[in-house]
Amino acid sequence: MKDLSEAIKIRAMAYADLDAIVRIDKEVLGKERPEYWSMKIENQESRSPLTSLVAEMKGTVVGFIIGDASGWEYGIPNTVGWIDTIGILPQYQRHGIAKLLFKEMIGNLKTVGVDTIYTLVNWKEWDLLHFFDKMGFRKGDMIQLELKI
Repeated sequence: MKDLSEAIKIRAMAYADLDAIVRIDKEVLGKERPEYWSMKIENQESRSPLTSLVAEMKGTVVGFIIGDASGWEYGIPNTVGWIDTIGILPQYQRHGIAKLLFKEMIGNLKTVGVDTIYTLVNWKEWDLLHFFDKMGFRKGDMIQLELKI
């Protein structure tokens, strides 16, 4: 498989995509979490439909991205957007699908006044770090804090 961008359709995520998203999550992480994804999609449907998208190929969801625009949570201005999760079926990874989803979401966030995007990545997730580096991300001013309990 080469670049699949011409065969991919990007559209807003819908609750009907739940089974496909659960399947992608299971193939990527090895866990099936339908309750988690049900809650996540319901939550996203009540927010902006511009920031949670799926990538379809021949009517099958092969990837997704979930994000949002800030609503002044933690004092972060509403010109900030977040990328929460990106998931691509393993057999479709490294073919430009995540990039298509990312670019579509960024364009949508710009229309609502977002000018900065944040995301969190585990330091040892080299593939994700490389992806976000290629998308232009740099280390930001925020510091992630952690408390083990």
